[in-house]
Amino acid sequence: MSRLDCFKAYDVRGRLGETLDEDIARRIGAAFGHVLNASKVVVGHDARASSPALKAAAIRGLREVGVDVWDIGLCGTEEVYFATGHLDADGGLMVTASHNPIEWNGMKLVGPGSRPIDPDAEFSRIREAAERQDWTPAPASGTLRETQIRDAYADRVAGFARGLTGKRFRIVADAGNGTAGIAFDAVLERLRSMGAKIDVHRIRHEPDSSFPHGIPNPLLPENRSMTADAVRNSGASLGVAWDGDFDRCFFFDEKGDFIDGQYVVALLARAALALEPGATIVLDPRVTLATTDAVTAAGGNPVLSKTGHAFVKAKMRETAAVYGGEMSAHHYFRDFFHCDSGMVPWVLLLSVLGEDERPLSELVSTMRRRFPSSGELNFRVPDARNAIASVETALAPGALRLDRLDGLTLEFESWRVNVRASNTEPLLRLNIETHGDRSLLAEKVAEVTDLVGGVPD
Repeated sequence: MSRLDCFKAYDVRGRLGETLDEDIARRIGAAFGHVLNASKVVVGHDARASSPALKAAAIRGLREVGVDVWDIGLCGTEEVYFATGHLDADGGLMVTASHNPIEWNGMKLVGPGSRPIDPDAEFSRIREAAERQDWTPAPASGTLRETQIRDAYADRVAGFARGLTGKRFRIVADAGNGTAGIAFDAVLERLRSMGAKIDVHRIRHEPDSSFPHGIPNPLLPENRSMTADAVRNSGASLGVAWDGDFDRCFFFDEKGDFIDGQYVVALLARAALALEPGATIVLDPRVTLATTDAVTAAGGNPVLSKTGHAFVKAKMRETAAVYGGEMSAHHYFRDFFHCDSGMVPWVLLLSVLGEDERPLSELVSTMRRRFPSSGELNFRVPDARNAIASVETALAPGALRLDRLDGLTLEFESWRVNVRASNTEPLLRLNIETHGDRSLLAEKVAEVTDLVGGVPD
């Protein structure tokens, strides 16, 4: 049995020609269809040069075990999620490496109803089957059909809009030369047909497998200047940028300033509650002061979930939540098959601006003043468990509340700290927030940094 190191915690990511190639993609496709006992599966691919061939190989594997394949072509990950639910398929397979380096690629997999693949009951079995090539070819190959779902997808996304027929908006859309531009245009056309007045300044709009400006990942500060400059120079009221497969979106106010993730979650929670008053909202436990305040102020019910898409989606289903948000720019919606979307958020954010006379910078600055935050600080440490224990030993005796939902969280009268080990990298992640006290924030960041004792990453 050959071990496939491209299998990570809940998706596939590998270096081309080393840990991922067309034969491995074929094996993964066959194993996926076999383990899910699937009859029909949706597939799609991102803008990377290697993606069409890997997708074709995965399709061969799926068809080998008798699965009928619906190929939706060049798309974003959320379009595969949508198509899987919309077409009532048994699963979805997206070939994408998202924001990984150009020499990488991978796959994201979902099950029936676009639900996450269970890491123990299913994902580990898919890996084992792919490694062992443990399946029996079907008597007849599955069929292959090219399927267009973008019109239905755009209708679903545009259905989240509210209050867009009064104001005229000008926005910057930065697709980063990934696949966001195609879907954005479809959603924009649908909104305009509904009476929305939206002017757009597009940058890096066309898919380009060479990524001439680098792999799109606006989470990194060094990747934000082009979007920020475009907002300032165009007079836009909002800027939005996406990563390569656009399941994450990032926002800039009318001054070109980047909006931190927790404040985006707070604004989207407000928008979701305007559509459904009193609903439950699932929140990221790492930073909560601004988000829980926004939800309760809007009459909603805030519920915390462990970080990670599988946990958030499960908690949303458990609580019938309308929206779930993570500070890492993943946003999940009940009416989008409980999946994350990078398109629904900008529609909702325009809805907020359409119903509030204040500019976006003012909405965000109010939250920043009331709930200043350190942002997520990353440290390389020899032993994450020991570093967390050091924080607990020093600070827990004076805490009002301690919980271990996701790492270690300590709450005090005037501040809050969360420290956790990364699920995907050898890093310790630290978040600190206060009730309106920036000097206390700086003091506590310095104190906990000393306790952690690692090297800033």
